[in-house]
Amino acid sequence: MIYSGKPRKLIMSDGSQYYGMGFGKDEGNGVCELVFNTSPVGYQEILSDPSYTDQFITMAYPLIGNYGINNDDNETRHPSSGGFIVRDYNDLPSNFRCSATLSDTMKKLGIYGLTGVDTREIIRKVRKQGTMPAVIGDDSLSVEEGLKLIAESNPGKDVVKRVSRKTSENYIVADSKYRIAAVDFGMKENIIRSFVKRSCSVTVFPYNVTADEIRSFSPDGLFLSNGPGNPEDNVEAIELVRTMRGNLPILGICLGHQIISLACGAKTYKLKFGHRGGNHPVKNLMTGKIEITSQNHSYAVDESTLAGTGLVVTHKNLLDDTIEGVMCREDKIFSVQYHPESCPGPHDSAYLFDEFIKLMDK
Repeated sequence: MIYSGKPRKLIMSDGSQYYGMGFGKDEGNGVCELVFNTSPVGYQEILSDPSYTDQFITMAYPLIGNYGINNDDNETRHPSSGGFIVRDYNDLPSNFRCSATLSDTMKKLGIYGLTGVDTREIIRKVRKQGTMPAVIGDDSLSVEEGLKLIAESNPGKDVVKRVSRKTSENYIVADSKYRIAAVDFGMKENIIRSFVKRSCSVTVFPYNVTADEIRSFSPDGLFLSNGPGNPEDNVEAIELVRTMRGNLPILGICLGHQIISLACGAKTYKLKFGHRGGNHPVKNLMTGKIEITSQNHSYAVDESTLAGTGLVVTHKNLLDDTIEGVMCREDKIFSVQYHPESCPGPHDSAYLFDEFIKLMDK
């Protein structure tokens, strides 16, 4: 069944436009950074990943919405993605776990949707030209008006501050072996579940927690989460890692990986179109094994700046040779650019949580 919604359009910053139909929030104009994701399943987890704040996600897989939305699979309580751009939206889901349609859920959250456009062409354009700002609006919006809206907008500002918890929260496990202090830059819920499953109690702190607050908690390990935006903007977190380095085991995922690298003296840079999907091959340089990984990031660590930082490269992306993991054995620090907690994605890298526990064992 072909979905029929209000006539809407996408205008990209290069002046190209694509006519389609709206779903979710289907009125007004919204400006976000345009990116793409290659995962064939897991659109609920993708939509609710805080790392997609202020981004329009173009889905490479053509059919979206066919299994609806359920009450268990959100990766945050307050999804903040900018919108979904899909080839074919299905508003008649079939799944025993379904509790709502994707469109109804997005409408309640104020997230834009656009369907019936050539997503293959859009993705090829982003791969060629790089990620760019775009506007989703009414079909009457002219290119000139759209470009003006893009020029006047500033997507990606204060994103970590917006998505991080405002106060600390505890996740207590009876007879837990370890206590982990986790810093929330936009943390996915499955990270917490991954620690709890391993008998670790977790206290999640806001993005701007201080070293003194961490010390007063007396944790066995420090974790830095994923999140949106430019890693260089997180000056409080960078200083936190500099202060806590060598005092306790530290693990970082995605944005946390970039913050650790910056704190140790390395540099980061923005990728042309980022890594977003559930099928990225990564080589573990310590074991020689290949892991298929789940990824969602715009920035990477510059390998040429690692000299003198104490960090060594542990993982490499086999598609473009970018850094996917670093480690400082002496200071019990390691981090990865990808998502070992998955959701969605393969589980090849879940062992990294066990490696963190081994560091706390020592």
